[in-house]
Amino acid sequence: MKHRMRIAKHSHSAVEASYLHLELTIRRLLISCLKIRLLSQFVLGVCSRMTDITDMKHISQVQVNERRPSAVGGDASRFVILAASVFLCFSAAIWAQTPVSPPSDANQSWTVTRESHTEDVLPTRTVESHVQEGNRSVDKQSVERLGLGGHFEPYQDTETESVQVNSTTVRTITRIFVRDGAGARALWQTTEEERRTLPSGESRTERVVSALDYDGKLQPARREISQTKKIAGDVEETKTTVMLPSITGGLAPAVQIEERQQRTGNNIEFKKTVQGLDAGSGKWQVSEVQQRSTKEEGNSRTTEERVSRRDYEGKLSDYARTVSKESESPSGEKQSTVDNYSVDMLGASRDGSLYLVQRVTSSETTGPSGQQTAMQKVEEPNPGDPSAGLRVTSLISDKVSSGPSGAQATRTVQVRNGGGEFEVMSVDTAKSDNIHAIHVQIGPPKPQ
Repeated sequence: MKHRMRIAKHSHSAVEASYLHLELTIRRLLISCLKIRLLSQFVLGVCSRMTDITDMKHISQVQVNERRPSAVGGDASRFVILAASVFLCFSAAIWAQTPVSPPSDANQSWTVTRESHTEDVLPTRTVESHVQEGNRSVDKQSVERLGLGGHFEPYQDTETESVQVNSTTVRTITRIFVRDGAGARALWQTTEEERRTLPSGESRTERVVSALDYDGKLQPARREISQTKKIAGDVEETKTTVMLPSITGGLAPAVQIEERQQRTGNNIEFKKTVQGLDAGSGKWQVSEVQQRSTKEEGNSRTTEERVSRRDYEGKLSDYARTVSKESESPSGEKQSTVDNYSVDMLGASRDGSLYLVQRVTSSETTGPSGQQTAMQKVEEPNPGDPSAGLRVTSLISDKVSSGPSGAQATRTVQVRNGGGEFEVMSVDTAKSDNIHAIHVQIGPPKPQ
């Protein structure tokens, strides 16, 4: 992602839909790793300038660690390298936060402690825990950062409680706490969700996000209602209405999302259409369309996704394309290649065409003792000569080992410096008392 983005403000509908896309992405990333907050804070800053309709206080804004001025001014290309390493936190190689194969015992618990040491960024530590007792589960995440005294200090806490009310209803509440000026824990945002399965087989999910207003009181700032049903044997449809703060007060419908997935044998076709309510005409207008096709054959899988967005002329046009290929050998070695195309290429002006802006190649092996090893190579164009093709910009290695006492993992990120040599940018470690709580996964998640 560029550090400077130019966003055409052509209509309120496109603005609101684009904002929704960004916010949903950020909410997923906030749970994964603290480095993503560096990216999300930048995106939130852009969003705050895109619209004066939506109150930005309902987003969980996080104050990120500032880089030292000498590091920023010393090498202009370092930001590009850092942006690539941030992207890698949620790309092909992922440390899972939930067990891959949970133990059969319904009453289970585990903890994971992660430490991140990145060049020119204050170290952070994240402690995650999961406790399940009967129909109730509690997940906690505590983020700590290194303070002035050289000790880790509490920074942000997230607590999620889920209760299986009965065979058809699940209620979940997530609370986000931050630290006030005195260092005391203060509630910042809550998300309440209720999911019901209807007798017809359909499901209905209602989610309400509340955040602090200017008087320090929690107020509903966002409401989502989703309904999922099967309209044919292998076709599933989900319709979601998003209500946001309106100019006249209260919450009003602002965005509509329609998702349709069809499974035919081992192939899956998915389409997502986002509509925004135009403030001038009061009509719904399509602002984004995502189409994804997944084909599986034996031990290989190919996925192609296309994204179209409304351009500055108000027309839907190609915005991005992703092609991923995954395979697994008879010995269990996994390979993955993801090609990302975009209308925006660093160092070149936009002309409406899609360009290959990134290629991520990954491999994963599992040793006889169960140790997992993953290697990842990221290639991107040279901003100084974008027509020269791709060059390797980042290398990542992941190692996960397990034993009777639990699991341990280490991630090392190397990036290309200004002289063309690779240097270690960050080293992250993780420990867990449950061997299923940490694992390596390459490639995008497998469709459900």
